[in-house]
Amino acid sequence: MQLNFWETHDRYKAFTKKQFDIDECCQDLIDKRPFGNYPFYIFAHARTEDDGVKKRLIWQPRLTKPKPQTNSMLFKAYPGTDQVKIFWMLPARELWPSFQLGKMAHNKTILDSIYDFQHNREKMAAKEDDDLSDEVINRIYEELAKEAKIKNSKSQYIKI
Repeated sequence: MQLNFWETHDRYKAFTKKQFDIDECCQDLIDKRPFGNYPFYIFAHARTEDDGVKKRLIWQPRLTKPKPQTNSMLFKAYPGTDQVKIFWMLPARELWPSFQLGKMAHNKTILDSIYDFQHNREKMAAKEDDDLSDEVINRIYEELAKEAKIKNSKSQYIKI
């Protein structure tokens, strides 16, 4: 098979340019500060649309660390700083071979995530040293529930 260098280069550039979505989605969630100034996890996972073909990526802020699963990514954001910690980036299992060394999509973070998922899943799911205590998490959730209830009750009276 004969490859055109420039066409291959252009396709590679187009492929790698799509990475910017991760930065933008994480930054958007950080800017919203869903839990105030508390550090939180950003769990991104793909879900299939109702048509059974198209997929969408759901970006979910969380106070607790989810269990690792294929077709997901996990980050931890620290509002008020420029720190974002990457825990894993796991593509769908059928795509794993395309991230191996020497392939166009090769990526060390993804390869490390795949290895840990296969051999060290308990480590991936373990609590982090800087995780909030259960008491603090419950208090944050209770406060968010109160705020939502107040907001909801106010919106019922404002309707004209």
